[in-house]
Amino acid sequence: MKYAHLGDLHLGAWRDQKMRDLSTKAFLTAIDGCIAEKVDFILFAGDLFNTSLPSLDTLKIVAKKLKELQDRNIPLYTIAGSHDFSPSGKTMIDVLENGGLLVNVCKGKVNAETKELELRFTVDNKTGAKITGVLGRRGLLDKTYYESLQREMLENEPGYKIFMFHTTIAELLPEHLAMMEAQPISVFPQRFNYYAGGHIHHPTKKVIDGYGTVTYSGALFPNNFQEVEKYSYGGYYVITVDHGAPGAVTQIVEWVPVKVMDHVSLVLDCSEKAPDVIGFEVLEELEKREVKDCLVTIRLKGTIKGGKVGDIHFKDIFERLFARGAYCVLRNTAKLQSQEFEEIVVNENTENMEEMLIAEHLQQISLFDLEKEKELTKNLLQVLNTTKKEGENAGDFQNRIEGEMNRMFGI
Repeated sequence: MKYAHLGDLHLGAWRDQKMRDLSTKAFLTAIDGCIAEKVDFILFAGDLFNTSLPSLDTLKIVAKKLKELQDRNIPLYTIAGSHDFSPSGKTMIDVLENGGLLVNVCKGKVNAETKELELRFTVDNKTGAKITGVLGRRGLLDKTYYESLQREMLENEPGYKIFMFHTTIAELLPEHLAMMEAQPISVFPQRFNYYAGGHIHHPTKKVIDGYGTVTYSGALFPNNFQEVEKYSYGGYYVITVDHGAPGAVTQIVEWVPVKVMDHVSLVLDCSEKAPDVIGFEVLEELEKREVKDCLVTIRLKGTIKGGKVGDIHFKDIFERLFARGAYCVLRNTAKLQSQEFEEIVVNENTENMEEMLIAEHLQQISLFDLEKEKELTKNLLQVLNTTKKEGENAGDFQNRIEGEMNRMFGI
């Protein structure tokens, strides 16, 4: 048996069209790679899209590729991620499932007597692998699902089992994300052969006693400037399973890079340099490198001498790089400041920034308890962050938002 584990593509996340095209190319390349590997099925551990209602152009590309998988009898099993999820319960994942293009394995019921969440398995027809999982929600709001999860039934199920998740697990966090709010691995059911994770965009693989192989595949394509700078490209896992003697299973888990374009990175310390000098040094450094058909990132940091950030001739820099054949040029000046101003520290992860701002302002008015207020605030932000659907007029859009807010507050 062979299968692939992908996650966190966030199609539609990039505003720059060229970067959107690269993200889409990463998806198509990864699926082609899975087909070439002759996998039996594919797992996608959440956040295929960056929003629960992606654009029609994006949806058409995805649907066409998933149809190709269907024609080749390669099922795609998925869960909704924190971006796929919608407070209204309506996501494009459901639409694609209704069209027979994928299978959402987060299925089950809440036991009326015990109030426990009882998940059921989806069984892959070709291999007999049993797959289940829990969807993701922003701000660790999925924590309640794990708190009420009936684990014993899942743990006692025989056969080769896969658990899909889209949440933050403390034991898997890399050092640079160690301060993120997270749950312990103990919230998961034990005795699964493979745990396919999404949400953390850092490829991670650990074998944990009582659980087995627990992974994050990492983002299939970097989702922001910081990720492009750190990782350059994304990837996915291919898992090859060998069933030996009864009950004996060996598996090889290999990470496959998806390198759709070469990346050239420049980080320049601009301390005590004038804007004209900075512009000259950027071009001088990049003249030494091959940029043709490359993605170029430029990060400037430090304190400028005798001028402002706006005095740097970025237009000239970009024109020169494009004249040399650069595909796309991204710049970041978040850590660059003028002598006249104090440095403003910006957290480049918007979800983390949102978490900190909410925590800072909780309980200023005591209408709800702390956890209830936190959950309502996060859900309210998700509702207000939505956009109009295709063909939806302003009045219908307003009524839909008001309706979702009324349901949230029980009005």
